Amino acid sequence: MVETDAVVIGAGPVGLFQVFQLGLQGITAHLIDALPHAGGQCVELYGDKPIYDIPGIPVCTGRELAGLLLQQTAPFKTQWHLNTLVSALTVQADGRLLVETSQGAQLLARSVFIAAGVGAFVPRTLKVDGIERFVGTQVHYQSLPATVDVTGRHVVVHGGDEPAVARAVELAEQGQAARVSLLHRRDVFQAPDALLQRLQQLRDAGRIHVEAAQITGIDTAGDRLTALQLVDPDGSTRALALDLLVPVLGISPRLGPIADWGIAMDRKQLVVDTEAFRTSVPGIYAVGDINTYPGKRKLILCGFHEATLAAFGAAEALKGDKVALQYTTTSPRLHQLLGVAPATAA
Repeated sequence: MVETDAVVIGAGPVGLFQVFQLGLQGITAHLIDALPHAGGQCVELYGDKPIYDIPGIPVCTGRELAGLLLQQTAPFKTQWHLNTLVSALTVQADGRLLVETSQGAQLLARSVFIAAGVGAFVPRTLKVDGIERFVGTQVHYQSLPATVDVTGRHVVVHGGDEPAVARAVELAEQGQAARVSLLHRRDVFQAPDALLQRLQQLRDAGRIHVEAAQITGIDTAGDRLTALQLVDPDGSTRALALDLLVPVLGISPRLGPIADWGIAMDRKQLVVDTEAFRTSVPGIYAVGDINTYPGKRKLILCGFHEATLAAFGAAEALKGDKVALQYTTTSPRLHQLLGVAPATAA
């Protein structure tokens, strides 16, 4: 079990800015997100689309905004827990909060900040009887863990959009797998032209094999997944032998266990005050799209404001006293936390 002052749930723009604001208060946070990367909904849904309403940035993409926020949080040595769900959150006898994760971590926190947007983004799963027993061994949603060795194995990537094409191309270019197949119901893929051109080059070179078919079932031998049962566009059936399956079918938000944490809710959103964005449970704060209050607006800018006040509120609760307002322009303490030298007078 790890003891910490703060846990932030959600690594979208508001969660990242929450980490930054906590850092300015001298509070280092553990940051948890269901996705394997930072950026949340902003990267998943608007990764390459323009955003025009971030103060001081006339235009940037969701991916660029996440990158800038990561730079901003860099001085604060955040403890990351990516590709991880929060499985339980319970109040302890001493008022601290025990956060348990799907990866087995136990974090005993003095404060928790829920910045989960519309919920945790989780992979869309295959609707094939019996496939679930192989998840985590031979079936890996969205991407292969770094610990999985593909050497000499047949890897099937399943999906028709850009992430699936990119995953297949990446595996083929690594050159370790014995065979890389890209399985989709049609031999038509939605991806940028440059990526599609690379896919065609790898197909022409025999390094990626496209399978235009749909999965109807699986073949097994003991505790092994041995083949996929497929149906081709003309209705004929066949088996495709494989070693590893990577379904890349997109992601969808789910509120998940938040609803079971005993926090007051209204229409699947967490009710907060507007002084420090505290929920009904002491020590738990909610910022961004996950919360609700009179006049709430679901804007990134509003989430930044909420994260700032939540950080001040938490710092005062942890200290048991008021926290003096300091400015990053002039405060030697904040300069030290940020690792920057103060500007010298001209």
